Amino acid sequence: MNNIMMPNWKYHSYGLFGLIGFFCLWLIAGTAIPEGFFQQFTLTATLTKFLTLIQDSETYTHIWMSIKRVLVGLGIALLIGIPVGLLIGQNQKADALTSQIFQFLRMISPLSWMPIAVMTLGVGDKPIYFLLAFAAIWPIILNTATGVKKVDPQLLKLAHSLDATPREILRKIIWPSVLGQVLVGLRLAIGIVWIVLVPSEMLGVSSGLGYFILDARDRLDYTELLSIILIIGFIGFVLDRLVITLQKHMAV
Repeated sequence: MNNIMMPNWKYHSYGLFGLIGFFCLWLIAGTAIPEGFFQQFTLTATLTKFLTLIQDSETYTHIWMSIKRVLVGLGIALLIGIPVGLLIGQNQKADALTSQIFQFLRMISPLSWMPIAVMTLGVGDKPIYFLLAFAAIWPIILNTATGVKKVDPQLLKLAHSLDATPREILRKIIWPSVLGQVLVGLRLAIGIVWIVLVPSEMLGVSSGLGYFILDARDRLDYTELLSIILIIGFIGFVLDRLVITLQKHMAV
């Protein structure tokens, strides 16, 4: 097996060719579909509707509401997940006490909590925030704890020998060492949250991309529905690339 890394430009050119090839196959498949229901899913029809949607201000209202909910959910997960991850990463007793509980809870689909979230928090944004935060918190906790455990123990011994305070150790040694793992957890969390978002926005709200899909389905506008799916995929891709860029910037 050849393990030599290909140049960065070549790697991305392969990705571009793959994407072009995907759309070419979609176009070819559309020409083979006879007139009828499935003509709504052809590349030409979908791109035409897609261009119409991105010129409509209502589309950006739905996009903004979804992104706002994602940011709030991620913010809650980060505010809780990072301190918990730092704690269990430094304290073996805390790690032992919580490890099995966390492993159990993270294996429960966040969508399983939808009925309970609605009953306790009501209809609206609050249950969505809960579901998104619940989905995002586990990769943040576990990756933060992993980062803390990987901190060079020699650095910690040196800091203690110099009578560094716990706050100084956290700020000067642990946090810089763990930041990369936190960003890995954030990237994983965004991927999970973006998947959970759409069904969560079917909980009686009147805006957001999940609601937008339901509305298109109820109007039997399947071309618009597929176009919204493309928008969701594109935004998710952009969010992922932003975190990757941030990771590269922090690594410099």
